[in-house]
Amino acid sequence: MAATTHTVTNQPPPLVGYDVFAADRALVEAVERHLDPALLDEARDELSALGHTSGSAQVQEWGVLANENPPKLRTHDRYGNRIDEVEFHPSWHRLLGKGVSAGLTGAWSRPGGHVRRAAGFVVWTQVEAGNGCPLSMTHAAVPALRTDPALAAEWEPRLTSTIYDQELVPADRKPGALFGMGMTEKQGGSDVRANTTEARPLAEDGTYELTGHKWFCSAPMSDGFLVLAQAPDGLTCFLVPRVLADGTRNVFRIQRLKDKLGNRSNASSEVEFDATWARRVGDEGRGVRTIIEMVAATRLDCVLGSASLMRQAVAQAVHHCTYREAFGGKLIDKPLMRNVLADLALESEAATTLALRLAAAYDDGSEQELAFLRLAVPAAKYWVTKRCTPVAVEALECLGGNGYVEESGMPRLLRESPLNSVWEGAGNVQALDVLRALQREPGALDAYLREVGRSRGADHRLDGAIKNLLTELADLEGIEGRGRRLAERVALVLQGALLVQYAPPEVADAFCASRLGSDWGSSFGTLPHSLDLATVVERARPVS
Repeated sequence: MAATTHTVTNQPPPLVGYDVFAADRALVEAVERHLDPALLDEARDELSALGHTSGSAQVQEWGVLANENPPKLRTHDRYGNRIDEVEFHPSWHRLLGKGVSAGLTGAWSRPGGHVRRAAGFVVWTQVEAGNGCPLSMTHAAVPALRTDPALAAEWEPRLTSTIYDQELVPADRKPGALFGMGMTEKQGGSDVRANTTEARPLAEDGTYELTGHKWFCSAPMSDGFLVLAQAPDGLTCFLVPRVLADGTRNVFRIQRLKDKLGNRSNASSEVEFDATWARRVGDEGRGVRTIIEMVAATRLDCVLGSASLMRQAVAQAVHHCTYREAFGGKLIDKPLMRNVLADLALESEAATTLALRLAAAYDDGSEQELAFLRLAVPAAKYWVTKRCTPVAVEALECLGGNGYVEESGMPRLLRESPLNSVWEGAGNVQALDVLRALQREPGALDAYLREVGRSRGADHRLDGAIKNLLTELADLEGIEGRGRRLAERVALVLQGALLVQYAPPEVADAFCASRLGSDWGSSFGTLPHSLDLATVVERARPVS
């Protein structure tokens, strides 16, 4: 007979069995806004199917298992042969296979492909963020490979395939392939021009032997890698296949897997090249220019990944407070908690709205939109990824002690939250890229001002923020020391302009009052009490 003290009351049900896409109003509206109407029905069906998969108890359990059973490095087989393989739990392969089959590596040649993929990436990585890394790297490799039409013709169909094949065999025998990247070295970090990995030309045109060490190599189980190395004429981009055409393993010595903060499911590694066979991508000495399009695409994925994590954190917090009672009523109805939840919801919606606007610019592909991206991507990468950790912390606190327990899933979100700010260039790198775009590419600022100008006159706080930003941009003295401040203002003004243009008035009003109008404290939950916060919170509630 069960003890009466073990009767469970006042605990919210788990957030499972729902459509993660349809439950996210900001995301649904962004897709409807940016996609050609002719594509909408098909896209909604696809994203809703992925949303139901993401919200299922089974798939959420896969995410838990993939992190409870992290990858293992197998450097040698039982006979002493060097194999350098990474062994993953079956749940990892299931998750990665679902992501590939959902088209999360295939945006570049599909109508509306970037918006559809971006929305899918936001939905899918709410389940488990680690598998987003190989999905992102594979997707982002395509524009770099297109600098060499022959390489693109060979590899692009494999990278954009919806078939996941985990076997280590030559890529031409596989229906689909994944890519990783290796740029940073221990002596240089973000300063990739300090790389010392050497590339020696071979007799066959365009082929080389690489010798050196990569401090961070993403997704070491992939079929190919884009890496930077010093060729005779300077830093150059190379494609390193994991398995050679004759079926032998390329020299790809995995020294160790990183014991890192964040998810435990994905493998990040250090690798050694020792006469490793590679093909040149682009011209010698043009390595940074060749790989920069890959970097730009992965930076957008950093924004998407942070938007995804914030959305899941806010959904969990609002869901918990919808059911949990304290002090005589539901937490969601308490004015102070409502203020906190609304503040978190604003941050999440602003991130999602900005991220999908960037994806739409990729789909457009016009000169003006590409110029807009050159300024907007580093600014968004700087700001949105930095907002992720405080959102995760505050959302966890909404669950109280329950949120501090691993079973809630909130600690996993919190550990993951700093990742996207560090990856693909940390904050200072992004701020410097914002300054570079402002100083060297007048078309970028013009495109940005055209975008925010669409909302001019709709909110006096936004108008004031645009005016103040222009004043700051007119003063170039000591601009590097003000780089972070400028990057922040560029991102916030853009978010405000997009919300004023597209979001419900209650959301836009609250964002402009707090983020642009200075009527805000130093922590979440300090919005002006006169705002319609109940409507903001209800919009964020994960009900589909």
